[in-house]
Amino acid sequence: MSFFEICLISIGLAMDCFAVSIASSIGYGRYNWSKIVRVALFFGLFQGLMPFIGWLIGIGFAEQIAKIDHWLAFAILGFIGGKMLVESLKKNKNDETTPKTLFGSLKMLLIMSVATSIDALATGLIFVPMGNFIYTAVGIIALGSFLFTILGCVIGITFGKRFKLNVEFIGGIILCGIGLKILIEHLINGC
Repeated sequence: MSFFEICLISIGLAMDCFAVSIASSIGYGRYNWSKIVRVALFFGLFQGLMPFIGWLIGIGFAEQIAKIDHWLAFAILGFIGGKMLVESLKKNKNDETTPKTLFGSLKMLLIMSVATSIDALATGLIFVPMGNFIYTAVGIIALGSFLFTILGCVIGITFGKRFKLNVEFIGGIILCGIGLKILIEHLINGC
């Protein structure tokens, strides 16, 4: 497998991080680089860690996880997106005091990191026959997700500052949509 192919895999895996970071930062309203970098570090770490775990586990157990990974991602993203939708409908229109973000708590950041990276677990299987190449691949995958998460947060915050929308509602729809997309892709592909 070439360096270019690993970069393409990295970009593909980073798209969930990118979409979730846009959806979750759209209502934040201000640039807080320490939080943006923290989110990017978590997403990058988990996106790199999951293929490594898949590589360690090997084909036997990873095949079992591959059968349900799409359901797990769908359930987690659907739950969090649904929660955002409900909270956006309950929210008092006059309550604009603090910007909302899913990344405010460590618990939510961990949940989102796992949800966006769980289907990367099976990616580790393609590196099983390649030995120590996994370390290079994991580094590239982690870096790609890190960079796309930063870009997603910047786009989300910039968009959220320019338009006065119920961004929490939009973010909830996007998260539910990402979960549904993951589920449909796996069901169509017969996984």
